[in-house]
Amino acid sequence: MPVPGGLVDADLSLRRSSPQRSKRIIDVVVAAVALILATPLLIMVAVLVTVGLGRPVLFRQCRAGRHGEPFEMVKFRTMRPPNLRLGLLGDRDRLTPLGRWLRATSLDELPTLWNVLRGDMSLVGPRPLLPEYLSRYSPHQARRHEVRPGVTGLAQVRGRNSLSWEEKLDFDVRYVDSHNLRVDLKIIAGTVRTVLRREGISAAGSVTAPEFLGTPRWSPPPRGNSEPMRTRSGGVR
Repeated sequence: MPVPGGLVDADLSLRRSSPQRSKRIIDVVVAAVALILATPLLIMVAVLVTVGLGRPVLFRQCRAGRHGEPFEMVKFRTMRPPNLRLGLLGDRDRLTPLGRWLRATSLDELPTLWNVLRGDMSLVGPRPLLPEYLSRYSPHQARRHEVRPGVTGLAQVRGRNSLSWEEKLDFDVRYVDSHNLRVDLKIIAGTVRTVLRREGISAAGSVTAPEFLGTPRWSPPPRGNSEPMRTRSGGVR
């Protein structure tokens, strides 16, 4: 007897959603435990930022999440506010020694665990970028928004800001096509190594990464091994 089409569709939908539900459960548990264990460290960094930079302690910025939906991402502040009188206009002038250290050690990212708990982000996924970039992606690059953005991702362990925008976005899509628990664990382990070695913190000629202006004459990347192992200038951090 033939199986009703609706039941087949429901079964396929259930199979596809199960890994996402498991990933979400892991995100919530790990983020909650990490926030509890890191509370003394969060307090220490908050005090350092208050003394070194003043208030506010947190940097808040709108980013594009899953399906391009906007959300407010929180991090520890690493820059002084723009000040024309003091000549603090560009990112390089506004970034403090404390801010450089926080970025090098990725301690400025600790508050984003709150975004993971809220469901805005995942522990692993493409890094959340500015909403202004949504219209600049090629159809291939826009697929990075098929999953929740992550605190870390494949591009971060493959070169971080030393990669070109095209390379980073291609790694993001590779992750979308092949992510699973094993891949996520490999990326988390690779992130620890990258942070300890302080690799790829900034792009050449930039304190972080330049603004993404789009990819001219875009063409699909060659098919190969796809297994993963606002600031004033418009860039992201």
